[in-house]
Amino acid sequence: MVTVLIAIFLPFVCAALIPLLYRRLRRTIHLGWFVLSVPIILFLLLARHIPQIAAGKTFIYTYEWIPSFDINFTTYLDGLSMIFGLLITGVGSLVILYSIFYLSTKESLHHFYCYLLLFMGAMLGVVFSDNLMVLYTFWELTSVSSFLLIAFWHHRKASRAGARKAMMITVFGGLSMLAGFLMLYVASGTFSIREIIANVDTVSAHTLFVPALLLVLLGAFTKSAQFPFHIWLPDAMEAPTPVSAYLHSATMVKAGIYLVARFSPVFGGELLWFWLVSGIGVLTLFWGSFNAVRQTDLKALLAYSTVSQLGLIMSLFGLGSMGHYFGYAESSIIYTQASFAALFHLINHSTFKGALFMMVGIVDHEVGTRDIRRLGGLMALMPVTFTIAVIGGLSMAGLPPFNGFLSKEMFFAAVLAIRDVEAFSIADVGVLFPVVAWVASIFTFVYSMILIGKTFFGKLQPDKMDKKPHEAPIGMLISPLMLCTLVVGIFFFPNILGHYILEPAMASIYPTFPSASELTPHISAWHGLNPELWMTLGVVIVGAILFKTLKSWKPIYRLFPQKYSFNAYYNSMITFGENSSAKLTNRYMTGNLTHYFVYIYAFFVALIAGYFVWSEAYAFDFAKDSAVESYELILIFVMMFAAVFMLFAKGRVTAVLLNGVLGYSIAFFFVIFRAPDLALTQLVVESITTALFLLCFKYLPDLMPENSRKRVKWSNAMISIFVGATVTLIGLAVVHYDKFKPISIYFNDAYELAGGSNIVNTILGDFRAFDTMLEVVVLLIAGLGVYTLIKLKPRKEEADHEN
Repeated sequence: MVTVLIAIFLPFVCAALIPLLYRRLRRTIHLGWFVLSVPIILFLLLARHIPQIAAGKTFIYTYEWIPSFDINFTTYLDGLSMIFGLLITGVGSLVILYSIFYLSTKESLHHFYCYLLLFMGAMLGVVFSDNLMVLYTFWELTSVSSFLLIAFWHHRKASRAGARKAMMITVFGGLSMLAGFLMLYVASGTFSIREIIANVDTVSAHTLFVPALLLVLLGAFTKSAQFPFHIWLPDAMEAPTPVSAYLHSATMVKAGIYLVARFSPVFGGELLWFWLVSGIGVLTLFWGSFNAVRQTDLKALLAYSTVSQLGLIMSLFGLGSMGHYFGYAESSIIYTQASFAALFHLINHSTFKGALFMMVGIVDHEVGTRDIRRLGGLMALMPVTFTIAVIGGLSMAGLPPFNGFLSKEMFFAAVLAIRDVEAFSIADVGVLFPVVAWVASIFTFVYSMILIGKTFFGKLQPDKMDKKPHEAPIGMLISPLMLCTLVVGIFFFPNILGHYILEPAMASIYPTFPSASELTPHISAWHGLNPELWMTLGVVIVGAILFKTLKSWKPIYRLFPQKYSFNAYYNSMITFGENSSAKLTNRYMTGNLTHYFVYIYAFFVALIAGYFVWSEAYAFDFAKDSAVESYELILIFVMMFAAVFMLFAKGRVTAVLLNGVLGYSIAFFFVIFRAPDLALTQLVVESITTALFLLCFKYLPDLMPENSRKRVKWSNAMISIFVGATVTLIGLAVVHYDKFKPISIYFNDAYELAGGSNIVNTILGDFRAFDTMLEVVVLLIAGLGVYTLIKLKPRKEEADHEN
């Protein structure tokens, strides 16, 4: 499908063009205006297909990339990928518009927008890829590009540290996910996600099914900052606010959510999937909301609130997996509605959290601080920003008339419904889900009130602010106001979103269910005096009391000192690893070249010779060997003489000449064995290298005798003998090994396969073409390096002037 291909590759193409355009545009127009056109075009292209996707149509495109390994570039546009595609491009458009007014023209804008487009293209590649290997490639590209974005202000130590932490944790999860993907390939015989889902019964019966489940979830949990891998997200807030609004509210952290949703048809029938996804999700929900209250930095508060909201969405997908566990039935529809609530809150969270991040960026930009202890009384000075904070904050708290209220009510309904599941092995354990969810929602209400109240109400503290507070320019307000419009609009017209966007996504998550319309509930703000409403009223009442009495109970956080936090353990682990590796490196990196050769050769002998002995691969049968002629013996003795006396040569020129004797003797052997092409090549190479060595070594001082101890000399001699014996025995074993057919049989058809009558030339020019091309590239790079060094060498008059 052309639209999907454009969506994936257009950001990469434009990122490549930015360095060229920046020089021409920087003095006439802000680079962001050019970049803004990319997500807008992609959003409109994707939006054109919403009616078709809503009607149940899917779009597939396949390009055979590496068919021999079943790695094809296959794109797949369905309801689930459409949601994420619209979020990536839609929120991306608003973020870029916001960044135009947020970032100064003195910043390195060409780097920023290049990284941002790389990330956008990588995220679109993740959600539109059907092949596991292609998905993994884009997945890791999101980690690399997010690293660059988080470390954009690289002159700040905290930015570099946050980028490294995010990189290490997410790449660790990505490698685990790769192992899970390979296990799925072994179990299913395909890298296609659609084909794996179609053969889920076969895959689930394989012994690698559960390990693959665990590894895939590890990748999803690290990317979506689930407990205990959430520690990278708060540190990543050192990035510019547009990056935080984009990566940490709508895109990167949602990649793990997408992975769980996409693989629910594969793993959802496994009870372990339910326990891990829903359990870790609820735990993350509570831990994130609990820690958000203690934060004194607005972005840190939003970071932990993001962790909490991601846990909420993750837990809903875990609860929704019960639909796969029980299969299609009228009684199981109540569990599938949890997945519907997850998708709904996924969109809602992107709207209100994106607006809140931009609001915090405005406060920081116009006031000069994000420290809650230095803020207050900004409502009258920044009324529009205050309005954005109220709409976004109350939606995050789950209050009407905002979209967060609708999805939060559905969340309460899901955790209440799960109490009756018969799959629990411990009596009444299901009641923990609504209890933890309710307590976490109370803390969510509290930190939402802190965000609004501590920033905009109370007494103004101008002496503690770095700038005189004033309202932001209209350009910075447009994007958060548009998101706030969606927050309110979705509340009043939720079923438009439900029918055209959420319903086709439900069909993707439950492909075996007969009708997606049955899985799509009617969204309404009023359902009567039901338990969900009473839970909401309880959240408001208890949350308001806790907010008013915050100073009296906040000391409870002293029970959780920072030295025992996950961050402290992570830092200790990194410090221990760095110190240990430094000690180990210093022990073997002695600066002595002889020591390095000893390590290499000792390892070579232990590994290769040890394996050959262990596998009993040494097998010799000299009965079929040809007789050794006298002239061959003469050549052998000449080579032995040259090799031995080279060790005792006192001059470099003598050593070079003896080395040339070895090379020319090998060329004579090629002549004897009827390989004239190899002989000619050997003669040419040996002549050139000998001449170059003589030219260069002539100006070097004579060799200095080594004053090594006898024990060292004997150990070096033994290693040399063992290496030579190992190579000789391997050569003999290979010659006499007859368990496999020789590969030379394949090249017997060189004329038919490559059209060359000379088999040696054909091997070098066709069968080894790629290898030969890389060798030429290496020589080209070396030549460029030499040329660069020559050009950079200062001229004689310049050097004299400097002296």
